[in-house]
Amino acid sequence: MKVTKRDGRIVDYDRNKIVIAIQKANAEVDRYEQLADDKIESIVAGIENKHADNLLVEDIQDLIEQKLMSEHKYELAKKYIIYRYTRQMVRQANTTDDSIMSLIQNSNKDVMEENSNKNAYIASTQRDLIAGEVSKDLTKRVLLPEKIVKAHEEGILHFHDMDYFLQSIFNCCLINIGDMLENGTVMNGKLIESPKSFQVACTVMTQIISAVASSQYGGQSVDIRHLGKYLRKSRKKYEKHYNKKYGEKISKEIRDEFVKDRLHDELRSGVQTIQYQINTLMTTNGQSPFVTLFLNLDKNDPYIEENAMIIEEILNQRIEGIKNEKGVYVTPAFPKLIYVLDEHNCLKGGKYDYLTRLAVKCSAKRMYPDYISAKKMRENYEGNVFSCMGCRSFLTPWKDENGNYQFEGRFNQGVVSINLPQIALTAKGDEEKFWPLLEERLSLCFDALMCRHHALEGTLSNVSPIHWQYGAIARLKKGEKIDKLLHNGYSTISLGYIGVYETTKIMTGVSHTDPKGTNFALRLMQRLRLACDTWKLETGIGFGLYGTPAESLCYRFAEIDKKKFGEIKDVTDKGYYTNSYHVDVREKIDAFSKFKFEEQFQKISSGGAISYVEIPNMRHNLEALEDVVRFIYENIQYAEFNTKSDYCHKCGYDGEIIINDDLEWECPQCHNKDKNKMNVTRRTCGYLGENFWNVGKTKEINSRVLHL
Repeated sequence: MKVTKRDGRIVDYDRNKIVIAIQKANAEVDRYEQLADDKIESIVAGIENKHADNLLVEDIQDLIEQKLMSEHKYELAKKYIIYRYTRQMVRQANTTDDSIMSLIQNSNKDVMEENSNKNAYIASTQRDLIAGEVSKDLTKRVLLPEKIVKAHEEGILHFHDMDYFLQSIFNCCLINIGDMLENGTVMNGKLIESPKSFQVACTVMTQIISAVASSQYGGQSVDIRHLGKYLRKSRKKYEKHYNKKYGEKISKEIRDEFVKDRLHDELRSGVQTIQYQINTLMTTNGQSPFVTLFLNLDKNDPYIEENAMIIEEILNQRIEGIKNEKGVYVTPAFPKLIYVLDEHNCLKGGKYDYLTRLAVKCSAKRMYPDYISAKKMRENYEGNVFSCMGCRSFLTPWKDENGNYQFEGRFNQGVVSINLPQIALTAKGDEEKFWPLLEERLSLCFDALMCRHHALEGTLSNVSPIHWQYGAIARLKKGEKIDKLLHNGYSTISLGYIGVYETTKIMTGVSHTDPKGTNFALRLMQRLRLACDTWKLETGIGFGLYGTPAESLCYRFAEIDKKKFGEIKDVTDKGYYTNSYHVDVREKIDAFSKFKFEEQFQKISSGGAISYVEIPNMRHNLEALEDVVRFIYENIQYAEFNTKSDYCHKCGYDGEIIINDDLEWECPQCHNKDKNKMNVTRRTCGYLGENFWNVGKTKEINSRVLHL
């Protein structure tokens, strides 16, 4: 016989635990109220004769109480109830011991594998994870309403980043790097003045990135165009130096060559600083900063030529890669690169097409950069082009008191995701039940999101000076509240969602790529968007609809629903739910059709969306990849390529490390299965991952079909 514990674990039945519990209550009453050993044995036998394969621990305790009452041992029953209640209080008072000890013992796979860019064996990462378990515990028991905690536990919704909710910190942001470089900043109480050269500007930028990452829990983005003026400063410095040193002793042409060589050396060193610093820095949460570099050539930028040089160097260094511990060049996960396609670089004869061809070469080898179509983005965001905050979270257009659009220096307050497939499963495919149930759960999500918002209200700028006082977000006074930045749409807060494919499959019997399914999926997405728009009007808070990356959530929701509803074909049988609105990873569809289909969902999901296609090794067929990039510019706002970039330390194999039938990563050449002796980089969601994945995401990665 098996027993289901309160935390869902199924264990072997142990009759001694029942006997000991009754005996402890027995010892608390007069001997006239005590139960004889044969009666205790009778109670245990009665439970065992229930002929159930699996009993809930709560049901066993209820049966014991009923038996004690039937024996007229009321005082004993009272003591047993008190004993049972006391044990419950102990459990509620301390729910973290097991999870913390399992982290230290490296056996807590759920927590250790929830982020593929955190190495949970490293002490600094463990320290953050341990603190996170304590924060989750307090959040569930003290900070959040019981109905929200219950909804989270049942997989109705997911309250993201619960491990950081205890602190007044937020999700992700667009760093106002231009202001910080131009007007200076302060770190650790030390004034950092405006740089006088490109190399120093790059160093200061990486220091800012590290400081920002240590005081928030999500991604951050910086616009590289702000470095252009500092490259020009370096050029002028070298021109002045060589003119002063040589004057008319050598020709202007030779002096210009000297300047060019010195400038290129500084350009390479500065970009190398960015790449190596970001990949070697370890923030307080035990990982490299989740940072995105936005590579946008704005035709109105006075430093466009300098920025073209910077972008070219960034792409060249990314193509080269970073050496691993064996001295072999591999694909780094960070920084993420986003390259903007515009009329002058969309491979239609523009001046900067050469940069786009270099970007395509880089994507074929290193997966980055991803691509944003300035043309499509302007259609969706009131004529503006700007970076997402991290991998996919987009702001809504906002104007300052002078009527100017502002995106940098803004942020996201947090995310709550709704489990769409569970609604369809509960409704059993009946639309008359589905839509009312969706409304109920949207109401729960709103309440959960407002918990996030209210938790930030009243936060003082002193909590994170780099964000609130020294320019990353604002320049508030010491002791000033951040509340004005939480309202009137300045910052966003996100309703996430997952599993549009599975939901459509349950409700219509077909994929959402089928016209019948598409109709339902679009109605569903439009309802989610309407909820966000309505909440924004009612509250003044910038609600946005956000396609959740779902690195660990794709597995968590699917596992919860599998236990509740059983194994259902194309839904709970796969081990994962499909990311946001994406086409099922197993579905055969070409790259052009996939991008064209998913673009209609990107427009609705304006608070966060990204689409990808899976490609083979295209390094020797870049022309075909260029055709896809041209298509991206005309047809979809935000797109990326997934390919493979692996290395086996044991045999030197640099092809694709495979996933075998046992869901183990294995070198196809020497059959090495030791994760510590291989580099594997895959697209996890929007970012690349390089520390391996949970079983659900591994199954999803293994199921992906090629689109080109």
